Amino acid sequence: MKRTSWSAGLSVTADGVGVISHAGSIVPRLLADRVGLTAELSGAMARRRFIPIHDRGRVLIDVAVMLADGGESISDIGVLRHQSEALGPVASAPTVWRTLDEVTAGKRKKIQVARARTRRHVWSHLPGGVPVSKCAGRDLGSTVVLDVDATIVVTHSEKELAAPTYKRTFGYHPIGVWCDNTEEFLAASLRPGNAGSNTAADHIDVLGQAIAQIPASHRRDLLIRSDGAGASHDLLDWVTEQNGIRGRRVEYSVGFQVTAPLRRAIAICPEAAWGPALNPSGDIRDGADIAELTGFLSPRMLAKWPDGMRVIVRRERPHPGAQLSMFEEIDGWRYQAFVTNTTTGQLQFLEARHRAHARVEDRIRHAKDTGLGRLPSRE
Repeated sequence: MKRTSWSAGLSVTADGVGVISHAGSIVPRLLADRVGLTAELSGAMARRRFIPIHDRGRVLIDVAVMLADGGESISDIGVLRHQSEALGPVASAPTVWRTLDEVTAGKRKKIQVARARTRRHVWSHLPGGVPVSKCAGRDLGSTVVLDVDATIVVTHSEKELAAPTYKRTFGYHPIGVWCDNTEEFLAASLRPGNAGSNTAADHIDVLGQAIAQIPASHRRDLLIRSDGAGASHDLLDWVTEQNGIRGRRVEYSVGFQVTAPLRRAIAICPEAAWGPALNPSGDIRDGADIAELTGFLSPRMLAKWPDGMRVIVRRERPHPGAQLSMFEEIDGWRYQAFVTNTTTGQLQFLEARHRAHARVEDRIRHAKDTGLGRLPSRE
């Protein structure tokens, strides 16, 4: 049986009566077939002289559909099996487990290639092209924005590789990369709970995977955003080296710790150097200012970091009850800094562009709602 024959003759309308409660699960399944993802995964999972009863690409797609339908464990695939009149044959839980056992390191690489090929096909057919990333009421043009961040996934039992986290919980500490333009989850590294927040090797690995997921024609202008966990010499050196690839420009906007050298620079920064900050809509934000500290930092300190790195700081009056550092208590401002290699643009816009990294929290929440928050499954 062909892997897509289940939808032959299927029609979808929005005016039906007496519909089944899980009819919506048809949509992501049909979408995967139409954009070619099912076929690509089938090719990635293919084995010589082995023809399974249930196509392995179809099985992986059905697991994704099950998660989108609210499933929390592998055994929930039974919900789709109960919809066989609409979906056709669906693999059982044991078959799903066998399929997952077949995903070796080599198969994972092939799956990554399959995802990248499908994304290239989909992006090439988007009406109006790839959506633009926006901040402060302006768009970033052709720039593809990659947001990297780590999150804690709590587990309440001794699951495989679970470990204590820095937040005094127990579970995992995966790191992922999301495309801000399309809100896609591009790549992830599933790490134990005791993995470090600012591990440069993990950031570099997952960003390399994410860039490989971007169609080649859209890798010419990239922006990598991260919070302070990404502010390591190795990561910024790696991002800077990416600009040596012909036809590629990679900029970064990364949170930076307010250390003693920055505090000294803030202390000598004249009041005239501060300008008003912007809110997400592009309007002036009351009680918040920004300034560039690069020129007030010692050449010795800057020499330790990549050439062209700019240091920008934001100050804001804290809300009542907020805890301040001893330095911040002197003048009552709360300070946050970030670094970037972007050479053009107003400071206001660059700072608003960096703060738009906060959107990644919504992406993480969505990922946890669709499987990330339940891994790994034992059932």
